[in-house]
Amino acid sequence: ICTFFSWSYTVYHVIAFGWYAFVVMSLAAKDGEDLPPGIFVYGGPWKYLTFLNLILQLVFFGLAAVTDLQAGKKSSKILNRCKDLLFSVFVFPVGMFVVLLFWMIFAYDRELVYPASIDAFFPPWMNHSMHTFVFPILLGEFLVQPHVYPKTKHGLVALGVVGLSYLSWVIWVYLSVGIWVYPLLGLFSHGGLLCLFVSNMSVVTLLYLLGEKLNYCVWVISNFHKKG
Repeated sequence: ICTFFSWSYTVYHVIAFGWYAFVVMSLAAKDGEDLPPGIFVYGGPWKYLTFLNLILQLVFFGLAAVTDLQAGKKSSKILNRCKDLLFSVFVFPVGMFVVLLFWMIFAYDRELVYPASIDAFFPPWMNHSMHTFVFPILLGEFLVQPHVYPKTKHGLVALGVVGLSYLSWVIWVYLSVGIWVYPLLGLFSHGGLLCLFVSNMSVVTLLYLLGEKLNYCVWVISNFHKKG
């Protein structure tokens, strides 16, 4: 039974890695096409949180697959720690934030985050692969394997550093070429932008805590009931 479960989450990780590799390569192939003006200006796709999140998911599931295949070896303990840290602090909260924020803004006014002109270049399946399918894949990860979370304060500090780094990158792009990564940002004053960034970090913090709670509920409580 243990062997079956170990292979089941290994297969899950390999499939998820293969999926994200396919999506990233499909997006990379678009770089040479005649895209709408401004999409890949300065920084290319690397200025978009959506693309950075895809790379993050790709790296995580690749690491998870390698860790599964290294089970029982000395290196597996270090790989497991890296995998758990990556998932708990970055992969889940950032991935969920991308899905949540994108569809909220899209429902309000898609031109602020994903203009209709892009549809001719990025088909619906690609949009959903970047902004929808991330959600069920992350939930599946919770179900197939437990994760060890760091101390909450340490996790939040690391998450905050990453958040500030991305914010600095967005501001740098604007100061360099005068274009906001997302049209939505151009609607705010300086004070409004500050409030927006603070509220976004608050949401990411809540998503981190949600992931920690979900991991606890799925594995610790369920195992307790099984033993009982």
